[in-house]
Amino acid sequence: MTSQNIEDLPYRTVGGERLLGRLYRPEGGGPANWVVDAHGGAWGSGDRLNNEVIHKDLAANGVGVFALDFRPSSVAKYPGPVEDVSCGVRWLKANAARLEIDAKLIGGLGSSSGGQQMGCVALAPMGTAWTSGDADLAGTDASLDFFVACWPILDPLARFRMAQEKGNERLVAAHDAYFPDELSMSEGNPYLILERGEATHLPPMIVIQGTSDANVEHTRADIFADLYRTKGGRIDVEKYDGMPHTFVTADPDADASRKAIIDIRNFVLAQ
Repeated sequence: MTSQNIEDLPYRTVGGERLLGRLYRPEGGGPANWVVDAHGGAWGSGDRLNNEVIHKDLAANGVGVFALDFRPSSVAKYPGPVEDVSCGVRWLKANAARLEIDAKLIGGLGSSSGGQQMGCVALAPMGTAWTSGDADLAGTDASLDFFVACWPILDPLARFRMAQEKGNERLVAAHDAYFPDELSMSEGNPYLILERGEATHLPPMIVIQGTSDANVEHTRADIFADLYRTKGGRIDVEKYDGMPHTFVTADPDADASRKAIIDIRNFVLAQ
């Protein structure tokens, strides 16, 4: 992509901090599907460039992308960062005409911990815990037309207990830094939102998951998908044998990574 097709734009100022989103305009112009991205990083690290290899592929193939920075856990605990993501979705919708964006559909992409954040918005776009900020966006809907979940943490409470059982102190600390308590892990929990019947939207989904992921058990994708289908949603789970957490961005030239990028692209274009 040329640099003229990429720009960083402030979408929210909160607590004196200006949050940026990186806008990738799709090649070819004209109406396009768009994706709003929430990156991973155990809620405490990373930025809008984490999934750049996916963003550039999408934009080169006619899909627009708005990749968000949001407050890390060192600055704001849950639900603050989910509120940032919700604001990012609503800001793009509210400013589409000014930005000369002709969006056919607007979906979400969430990787790792970003899967928890974007998952909350995807399933409950008007959830009271993450829609109280930015009064000027109050009239704008945060609903998503589709959702791409890459190696996602869709049940943070189950993942927290797995990390405790395995003695993974790094992951336990990441949960403790982001969630005030286990009640919050239940509240901001896409799987339990579904199970409790609190999901107001079930956008078409794809889950991208390696089978050798030490950060989240790959069977969690199947458990989530079974419940999603039971609730009436459409979801595809794509698994990649032997691939670890964040495999696409860690080694984008690997065969599995190339296939995953194509799978994401085809899913988005098919909506």
